[in-house]
Amino acid sequence: MDEPLLVSSQEGQVAHLALNRPKQRNALSVALMAALQDELDHLANRSDVHVIVIAGKGKAFCAGHDLKEIREHPGADNYNRLFDQCSRLMTTIVRLPKPVIASVGGIATAAGCQLVASCDLAVASVKATFATPGVNIGLFCSTPMVALSRNVARKHAMEMLLTGDVIDAVRARELGLVNRVVAAGDLDSATSELARTIASKSPLTLAIGKEAFYRQLEMPLDEAYAYASRVMTENMLKRDAKEGIDAFLGKRAPRWQGE
Repeated sequence: MDEPLLVSSQEGQVAHLALNRPKQRNALSVALMAALQDELDHLANRSDVHVIVIAGKGKAFCAGHDLKEIREHPGADNYNRLFDQCSRLMTTIVRLPKPVIASVGGIATAAGCQLVASCDLAVASVKATFATPGVNIGLFCSTPMVALSRNVARKHAMEMLLTGDVIDAVRARELGLVNRVVAAGDLDSATSELARTIASKSPLTLAIGKEAFYRQLEMPLDEAYAYASRVMTENMLKRDAKEGIDAFLGKRAPRWQGE
């Protein structure tokens, strides 16, 4: 039987998803994107899952779109469907009411780099590399640009997009593309530790905070503060906020209900 394109497992309150096309360096075929989309849509409503980790099987994280598949299905209609599908997937990650962490053990190029940038957090192995190399084959990385430019300062993003140069994990951390860089053998444990730490928080608070973070980024300063103040008030009225404050004052561990 063929191996599944996406391998899923759960550790406590953390769901682990692994892209499973190692021979194709986990390139985002139409079928793989559909599998990932379906799983994320399913996990969005799972109360027992607080955090999601996305990794890649084999030596690569994700080498971007499957160029061989693209050449086999030419035409504007097919291209539009492909990039619309990819854009929906990346938007789903941003809007998912649960934090998503990229665990990057190898190359993350083009749409693979876009996938890393779309995740809320990223932990990278020292062996990981990143690039938006479309310009090298006459295809500007326009859709990866959307996620990249929302994580990396403008001139750094433009340099990556215009040169197509590969950067290492340490440089990616300096630019803000990843949060942490660890030894290759420590990637899984470091990512899991971060995921467990976040998963121990109130799932309701995580959902409120993630949505508010991305929404306020698009607002002018005064509007952002007004919006954030409303969110804080609504958050304060939730049971988990009252429980968290009582637990802090009572010097005990909180008992989250997600309410």
